[in-house]
Amino acid sequence: MKYAGNRPADREPDTSARPPLVRELLLVVGLFVIYKLGRQAANGHVDEAFHNAGRVWDFERAVHLPGEGVVQRLLLHDETLIHLANTYYATVHFPATLLFLVWLYWRRPRHYVWARRILAVLTGAALALHLLFRLAPPRLLAATGLVDTGQVYGPTVYGAAPATDSMANQFAAMPSLHFGWAVMVGVGLAVATRSRWRWLWLLHPAITLLVIVGTANHYWLDSIVVAALLSVALAALRLPRAEPVRPPLPWPSVVPQREHVTSYASSGARR
Repeated sequence: MKYAGNRPADREPDTSARPPLVRELLLVVGLFVIYKLGRQAANGHVDEAFHNAGRVWDFERAVHLPGEGVVQRLLLHDETLIHLANTYYATVHFPATLLFLVWLYWRRPRHYVWARRILAVLTGAALALHLLFRLAPPRLLAATGLVDTGQVYGPTVYGAAPATDSMANQFAAMPSLHFGWAVMVGVGLAVATRSRWRWLWLLHPAITLLVIVGTANHYWLDSIVVAALLSVALAALRLPRAEPVRPPLPWPSVVPQREHVTSYASSGARR
């Protein structure tokens, strides 16, 4: 027999684990502001960024990583395909992460707290690397021979003059938060859901990886480094265990009392 009160815990959000909404909104907005200010602080230092770019490119070739141009040539076969890749890069990154956090907050509060902590730690570590290792993306490095697909085909989120771009820091390629956040979204949704199709959420980071490399916005090494940082964060900050669901106590049986009364009456009759 099935009882309505015994539904699996993953179907009913644990509201006791949900943090106050106003506090979370302020926290997320604060983290976003720090993210933007941190990236802007890493702007400039053009010579250093291009010097590091040359070192990264030479290192990838030395360890025989596949050339980023392999992916870009596949995308350039079709102008519609490269336009879609640019659009994905420009429009999916922030909305997908925001929707991921909102859904977890309302439907999986325990997973939300875990994912928010992971993203905060990952973003903080990435910003530190942006400041310590300024890096020009492969689209700006002449030695790569790659096309700046955003400027050529559109759309793009970057200005034509990287050194004076006031909207975004184009020298914060290492590591790739585009890929790091996408992996966390895919892994987080796969862990928080129970559908047999849940592993399809990992298509998001897979597509993101192809997009950031094919549009020449990131090196392979940018994604490898952020994946390593995320692995450390996931190992250090484990998903909290859910509180065990205690079954309701059964009603006390009255049968023993009746038997006691019956036996007492029988003994009285014998007297």
